[in-house]
Amino acid sequence: MKLSDVQRRLQAPFSAHLVGWRAAAFNKDRSRALLLAYVDARAVQDRLDAICPDGWSFELTVIEGAASPTVKGRLTVLGVTREDIGEAGEGERGTLKAAASDALKRCAVQFGVGRYLYDLPRTWADWNDQKREPKVTPQLPEWARPDFERSPGGAHIAQAMDQLKYELPVDLELQREVYKHLKAALHSLEPQQAGQHTAEPERSESGRAA
Repeated sequence: MKLSDVQRRLQAPFSAHLVGWRAAAFNKDRSRALLLAYVDARAVQDRLDAICPDGWSFELTVIEGAASPTVKGRLTVLGVTREDIGEAGEGERGTLKAAASDALKRCAVQFGVGRYLYDLPRTWADWNDQKREPKVTPQLPEWARPDFERSPGGAHIAQAMDQLKYELPVDLELQREVYKHLKAALHSLEPQQAGQHTAEPERSESGRAA
């Protein structure tokens, strides 16, 4: 298997529930934020494992003397190596682990993993500064969603299946979460199913169809 054989699968959009949003800029009172979409390093690892589980590796070199924890990452996929720098940033996430995650994601983008997220339009949204998250999660355009999520209920089914990937969760709250998504998926299909059935003919008093 060569890299060219799996390029389209590497570049495919992630499920919407795997896409997060972080603030890149704020208005004066921090009530609105310019949002950037991202996926975390675990989603990138899962993508690589799903496509070429024995065909990728990742190496790190710590860059000494940087203002914040910084590393150089080397991602090799099916014999092809790409390199990039990862930075931890400031605050609680300013660790070498955060820098490593950043390096992995940056290297993976060079293989097309998550690159489409850079093409999303600029999105300003109401911001909850206390929770550090948008008050309402932005909706991804259809082209930025996988094919199976473009059908009614697809996003809910994908999220339920992700939680059931390994086994039925023991935790009752997680079971309720799975049930919620499956129920929402079924409800989204009901209008289509209803439209497929023709109305029953009206009957006269004699019992025959009018």
